[in-house]
Amino acid sequence: MSVHKNVLSENSVFFAGKLSRQAPLACIDIGDCEDVEIYVETIGLMYCKEMKQRLIKQSVPRVLRVLKVAESLGFRSCVRSCLEYLEAAPWVGEEEDSVVSSVRRLQSGGADFGVSPILKRVSSDISNPPNDTLAHIIELVLKSSEERGRREMKALVLKLLRENSLLISGAADICAETLYRSCRRRGHAVGGKETVARRVALEADNLLWMAEIMADRHVADELAIMWAGQEELAALHAKLPIASRHPISCITARLFVGIGKGEMLPSKEIRQRLLQVWLQPLIDDYSWLQHGCRTFNRKAVEEGIGRTILTLPLEDQQSILLSWLGSFLKVGDRCPNLQRAFEVWWRRTFIRPHMENDRSGPL
Repeated sequence: MSVHKNVLSENSVFFAGKLSRQAPLACIDIGDCEDVEIYVETIGLMYCKEMKQRLIKQSVPRVLRVLKVAESLGFRSCVRSCLEYLEAAPWVGEEEDSVVSSVRRLQSGGADFGVSPILKRVSSDISNPPNDTLAHIIELVLKSSEERGRREMKALVLKLLRENSLLISGAADICAETLYRSCRRRGHAVGGKETVARRVALEADNLLWMAEIMADRHVADELAIMWAGQEELAALHAKLPIASRHPISCITARLFVGIGKGEMLPSKEIRQRLLQVWLQPLIDDYSWLQHGCRTFNRKAVEEGIGRTILTLPLEDQQSILLSWLGSFLKVGDRCPNLQRAFEVWWRRTFIRPHMENDRSGPL
């Protein structure tokens, strides 16, 4: 490039040092130039009076390339212009990662260009920690009475929590604390004597959402304890319209799935109580759940119920499965199919004792 020595010296710390040791008509070789196109463009910006107007026409990735070259040249006015551009320009996704990485590299180099306005877009020094915000979001969703908005935000928050379950620091604890506090209020509201069908359906739907979050994060043991103690609600269950009460059965189903998957580990007494209080209401609703609930996963629910039963002492397994057998032989497909659990119980009861006797017999 043929450029003016004074322009280079005035704009670049790098060139000022090089040219101070050269003859008036100097030729400087640049041997470590990785991005020739941007290098040439950046030097051309030294002649530009309205640098911001030139940069505004560029993309975020290209401005980041200019920023890198300007930083290496000590082209301070260009670095500031690039940072002003990045502070105002929209960037998300991969661009966000690149911007933050570049700005933090600049910051770690000890530069005093004022990079904090850019980083404030992705981090905050507000006194309220992120977990307080998360708790607030959960409460807003739970209090909403607008069906579509509540449904869509529940799906979104659940998706985001699942995507970032290992990254959100302390989120499991705050979720548990916030959700249990809400569960207690809503469990009381659901079980109250003056509730109407719509209120029961709304609060049960909220509890189902919270059960999903807590089961995913392995903090649902206390919810199982709370649900096992809802005898009043279970007694009320048959008196409600089935379309209103089905979220209640979905909560029961989700707890059985969670226990079956090992997502929660309630005590034997709680597992017994859950089955005693809630298995029959779930059976009563089973046909409707299969055909009227889009999110109902019959295979997962039946496996969860079966595995929950099989965690109990053998005598309890027998009592529950024989009761189930009576229902299954009466209503067939309208009842959970627990044949796999029945087979395991059968082997434990009729086959294992003989196998153990054979192993303990004389050689």
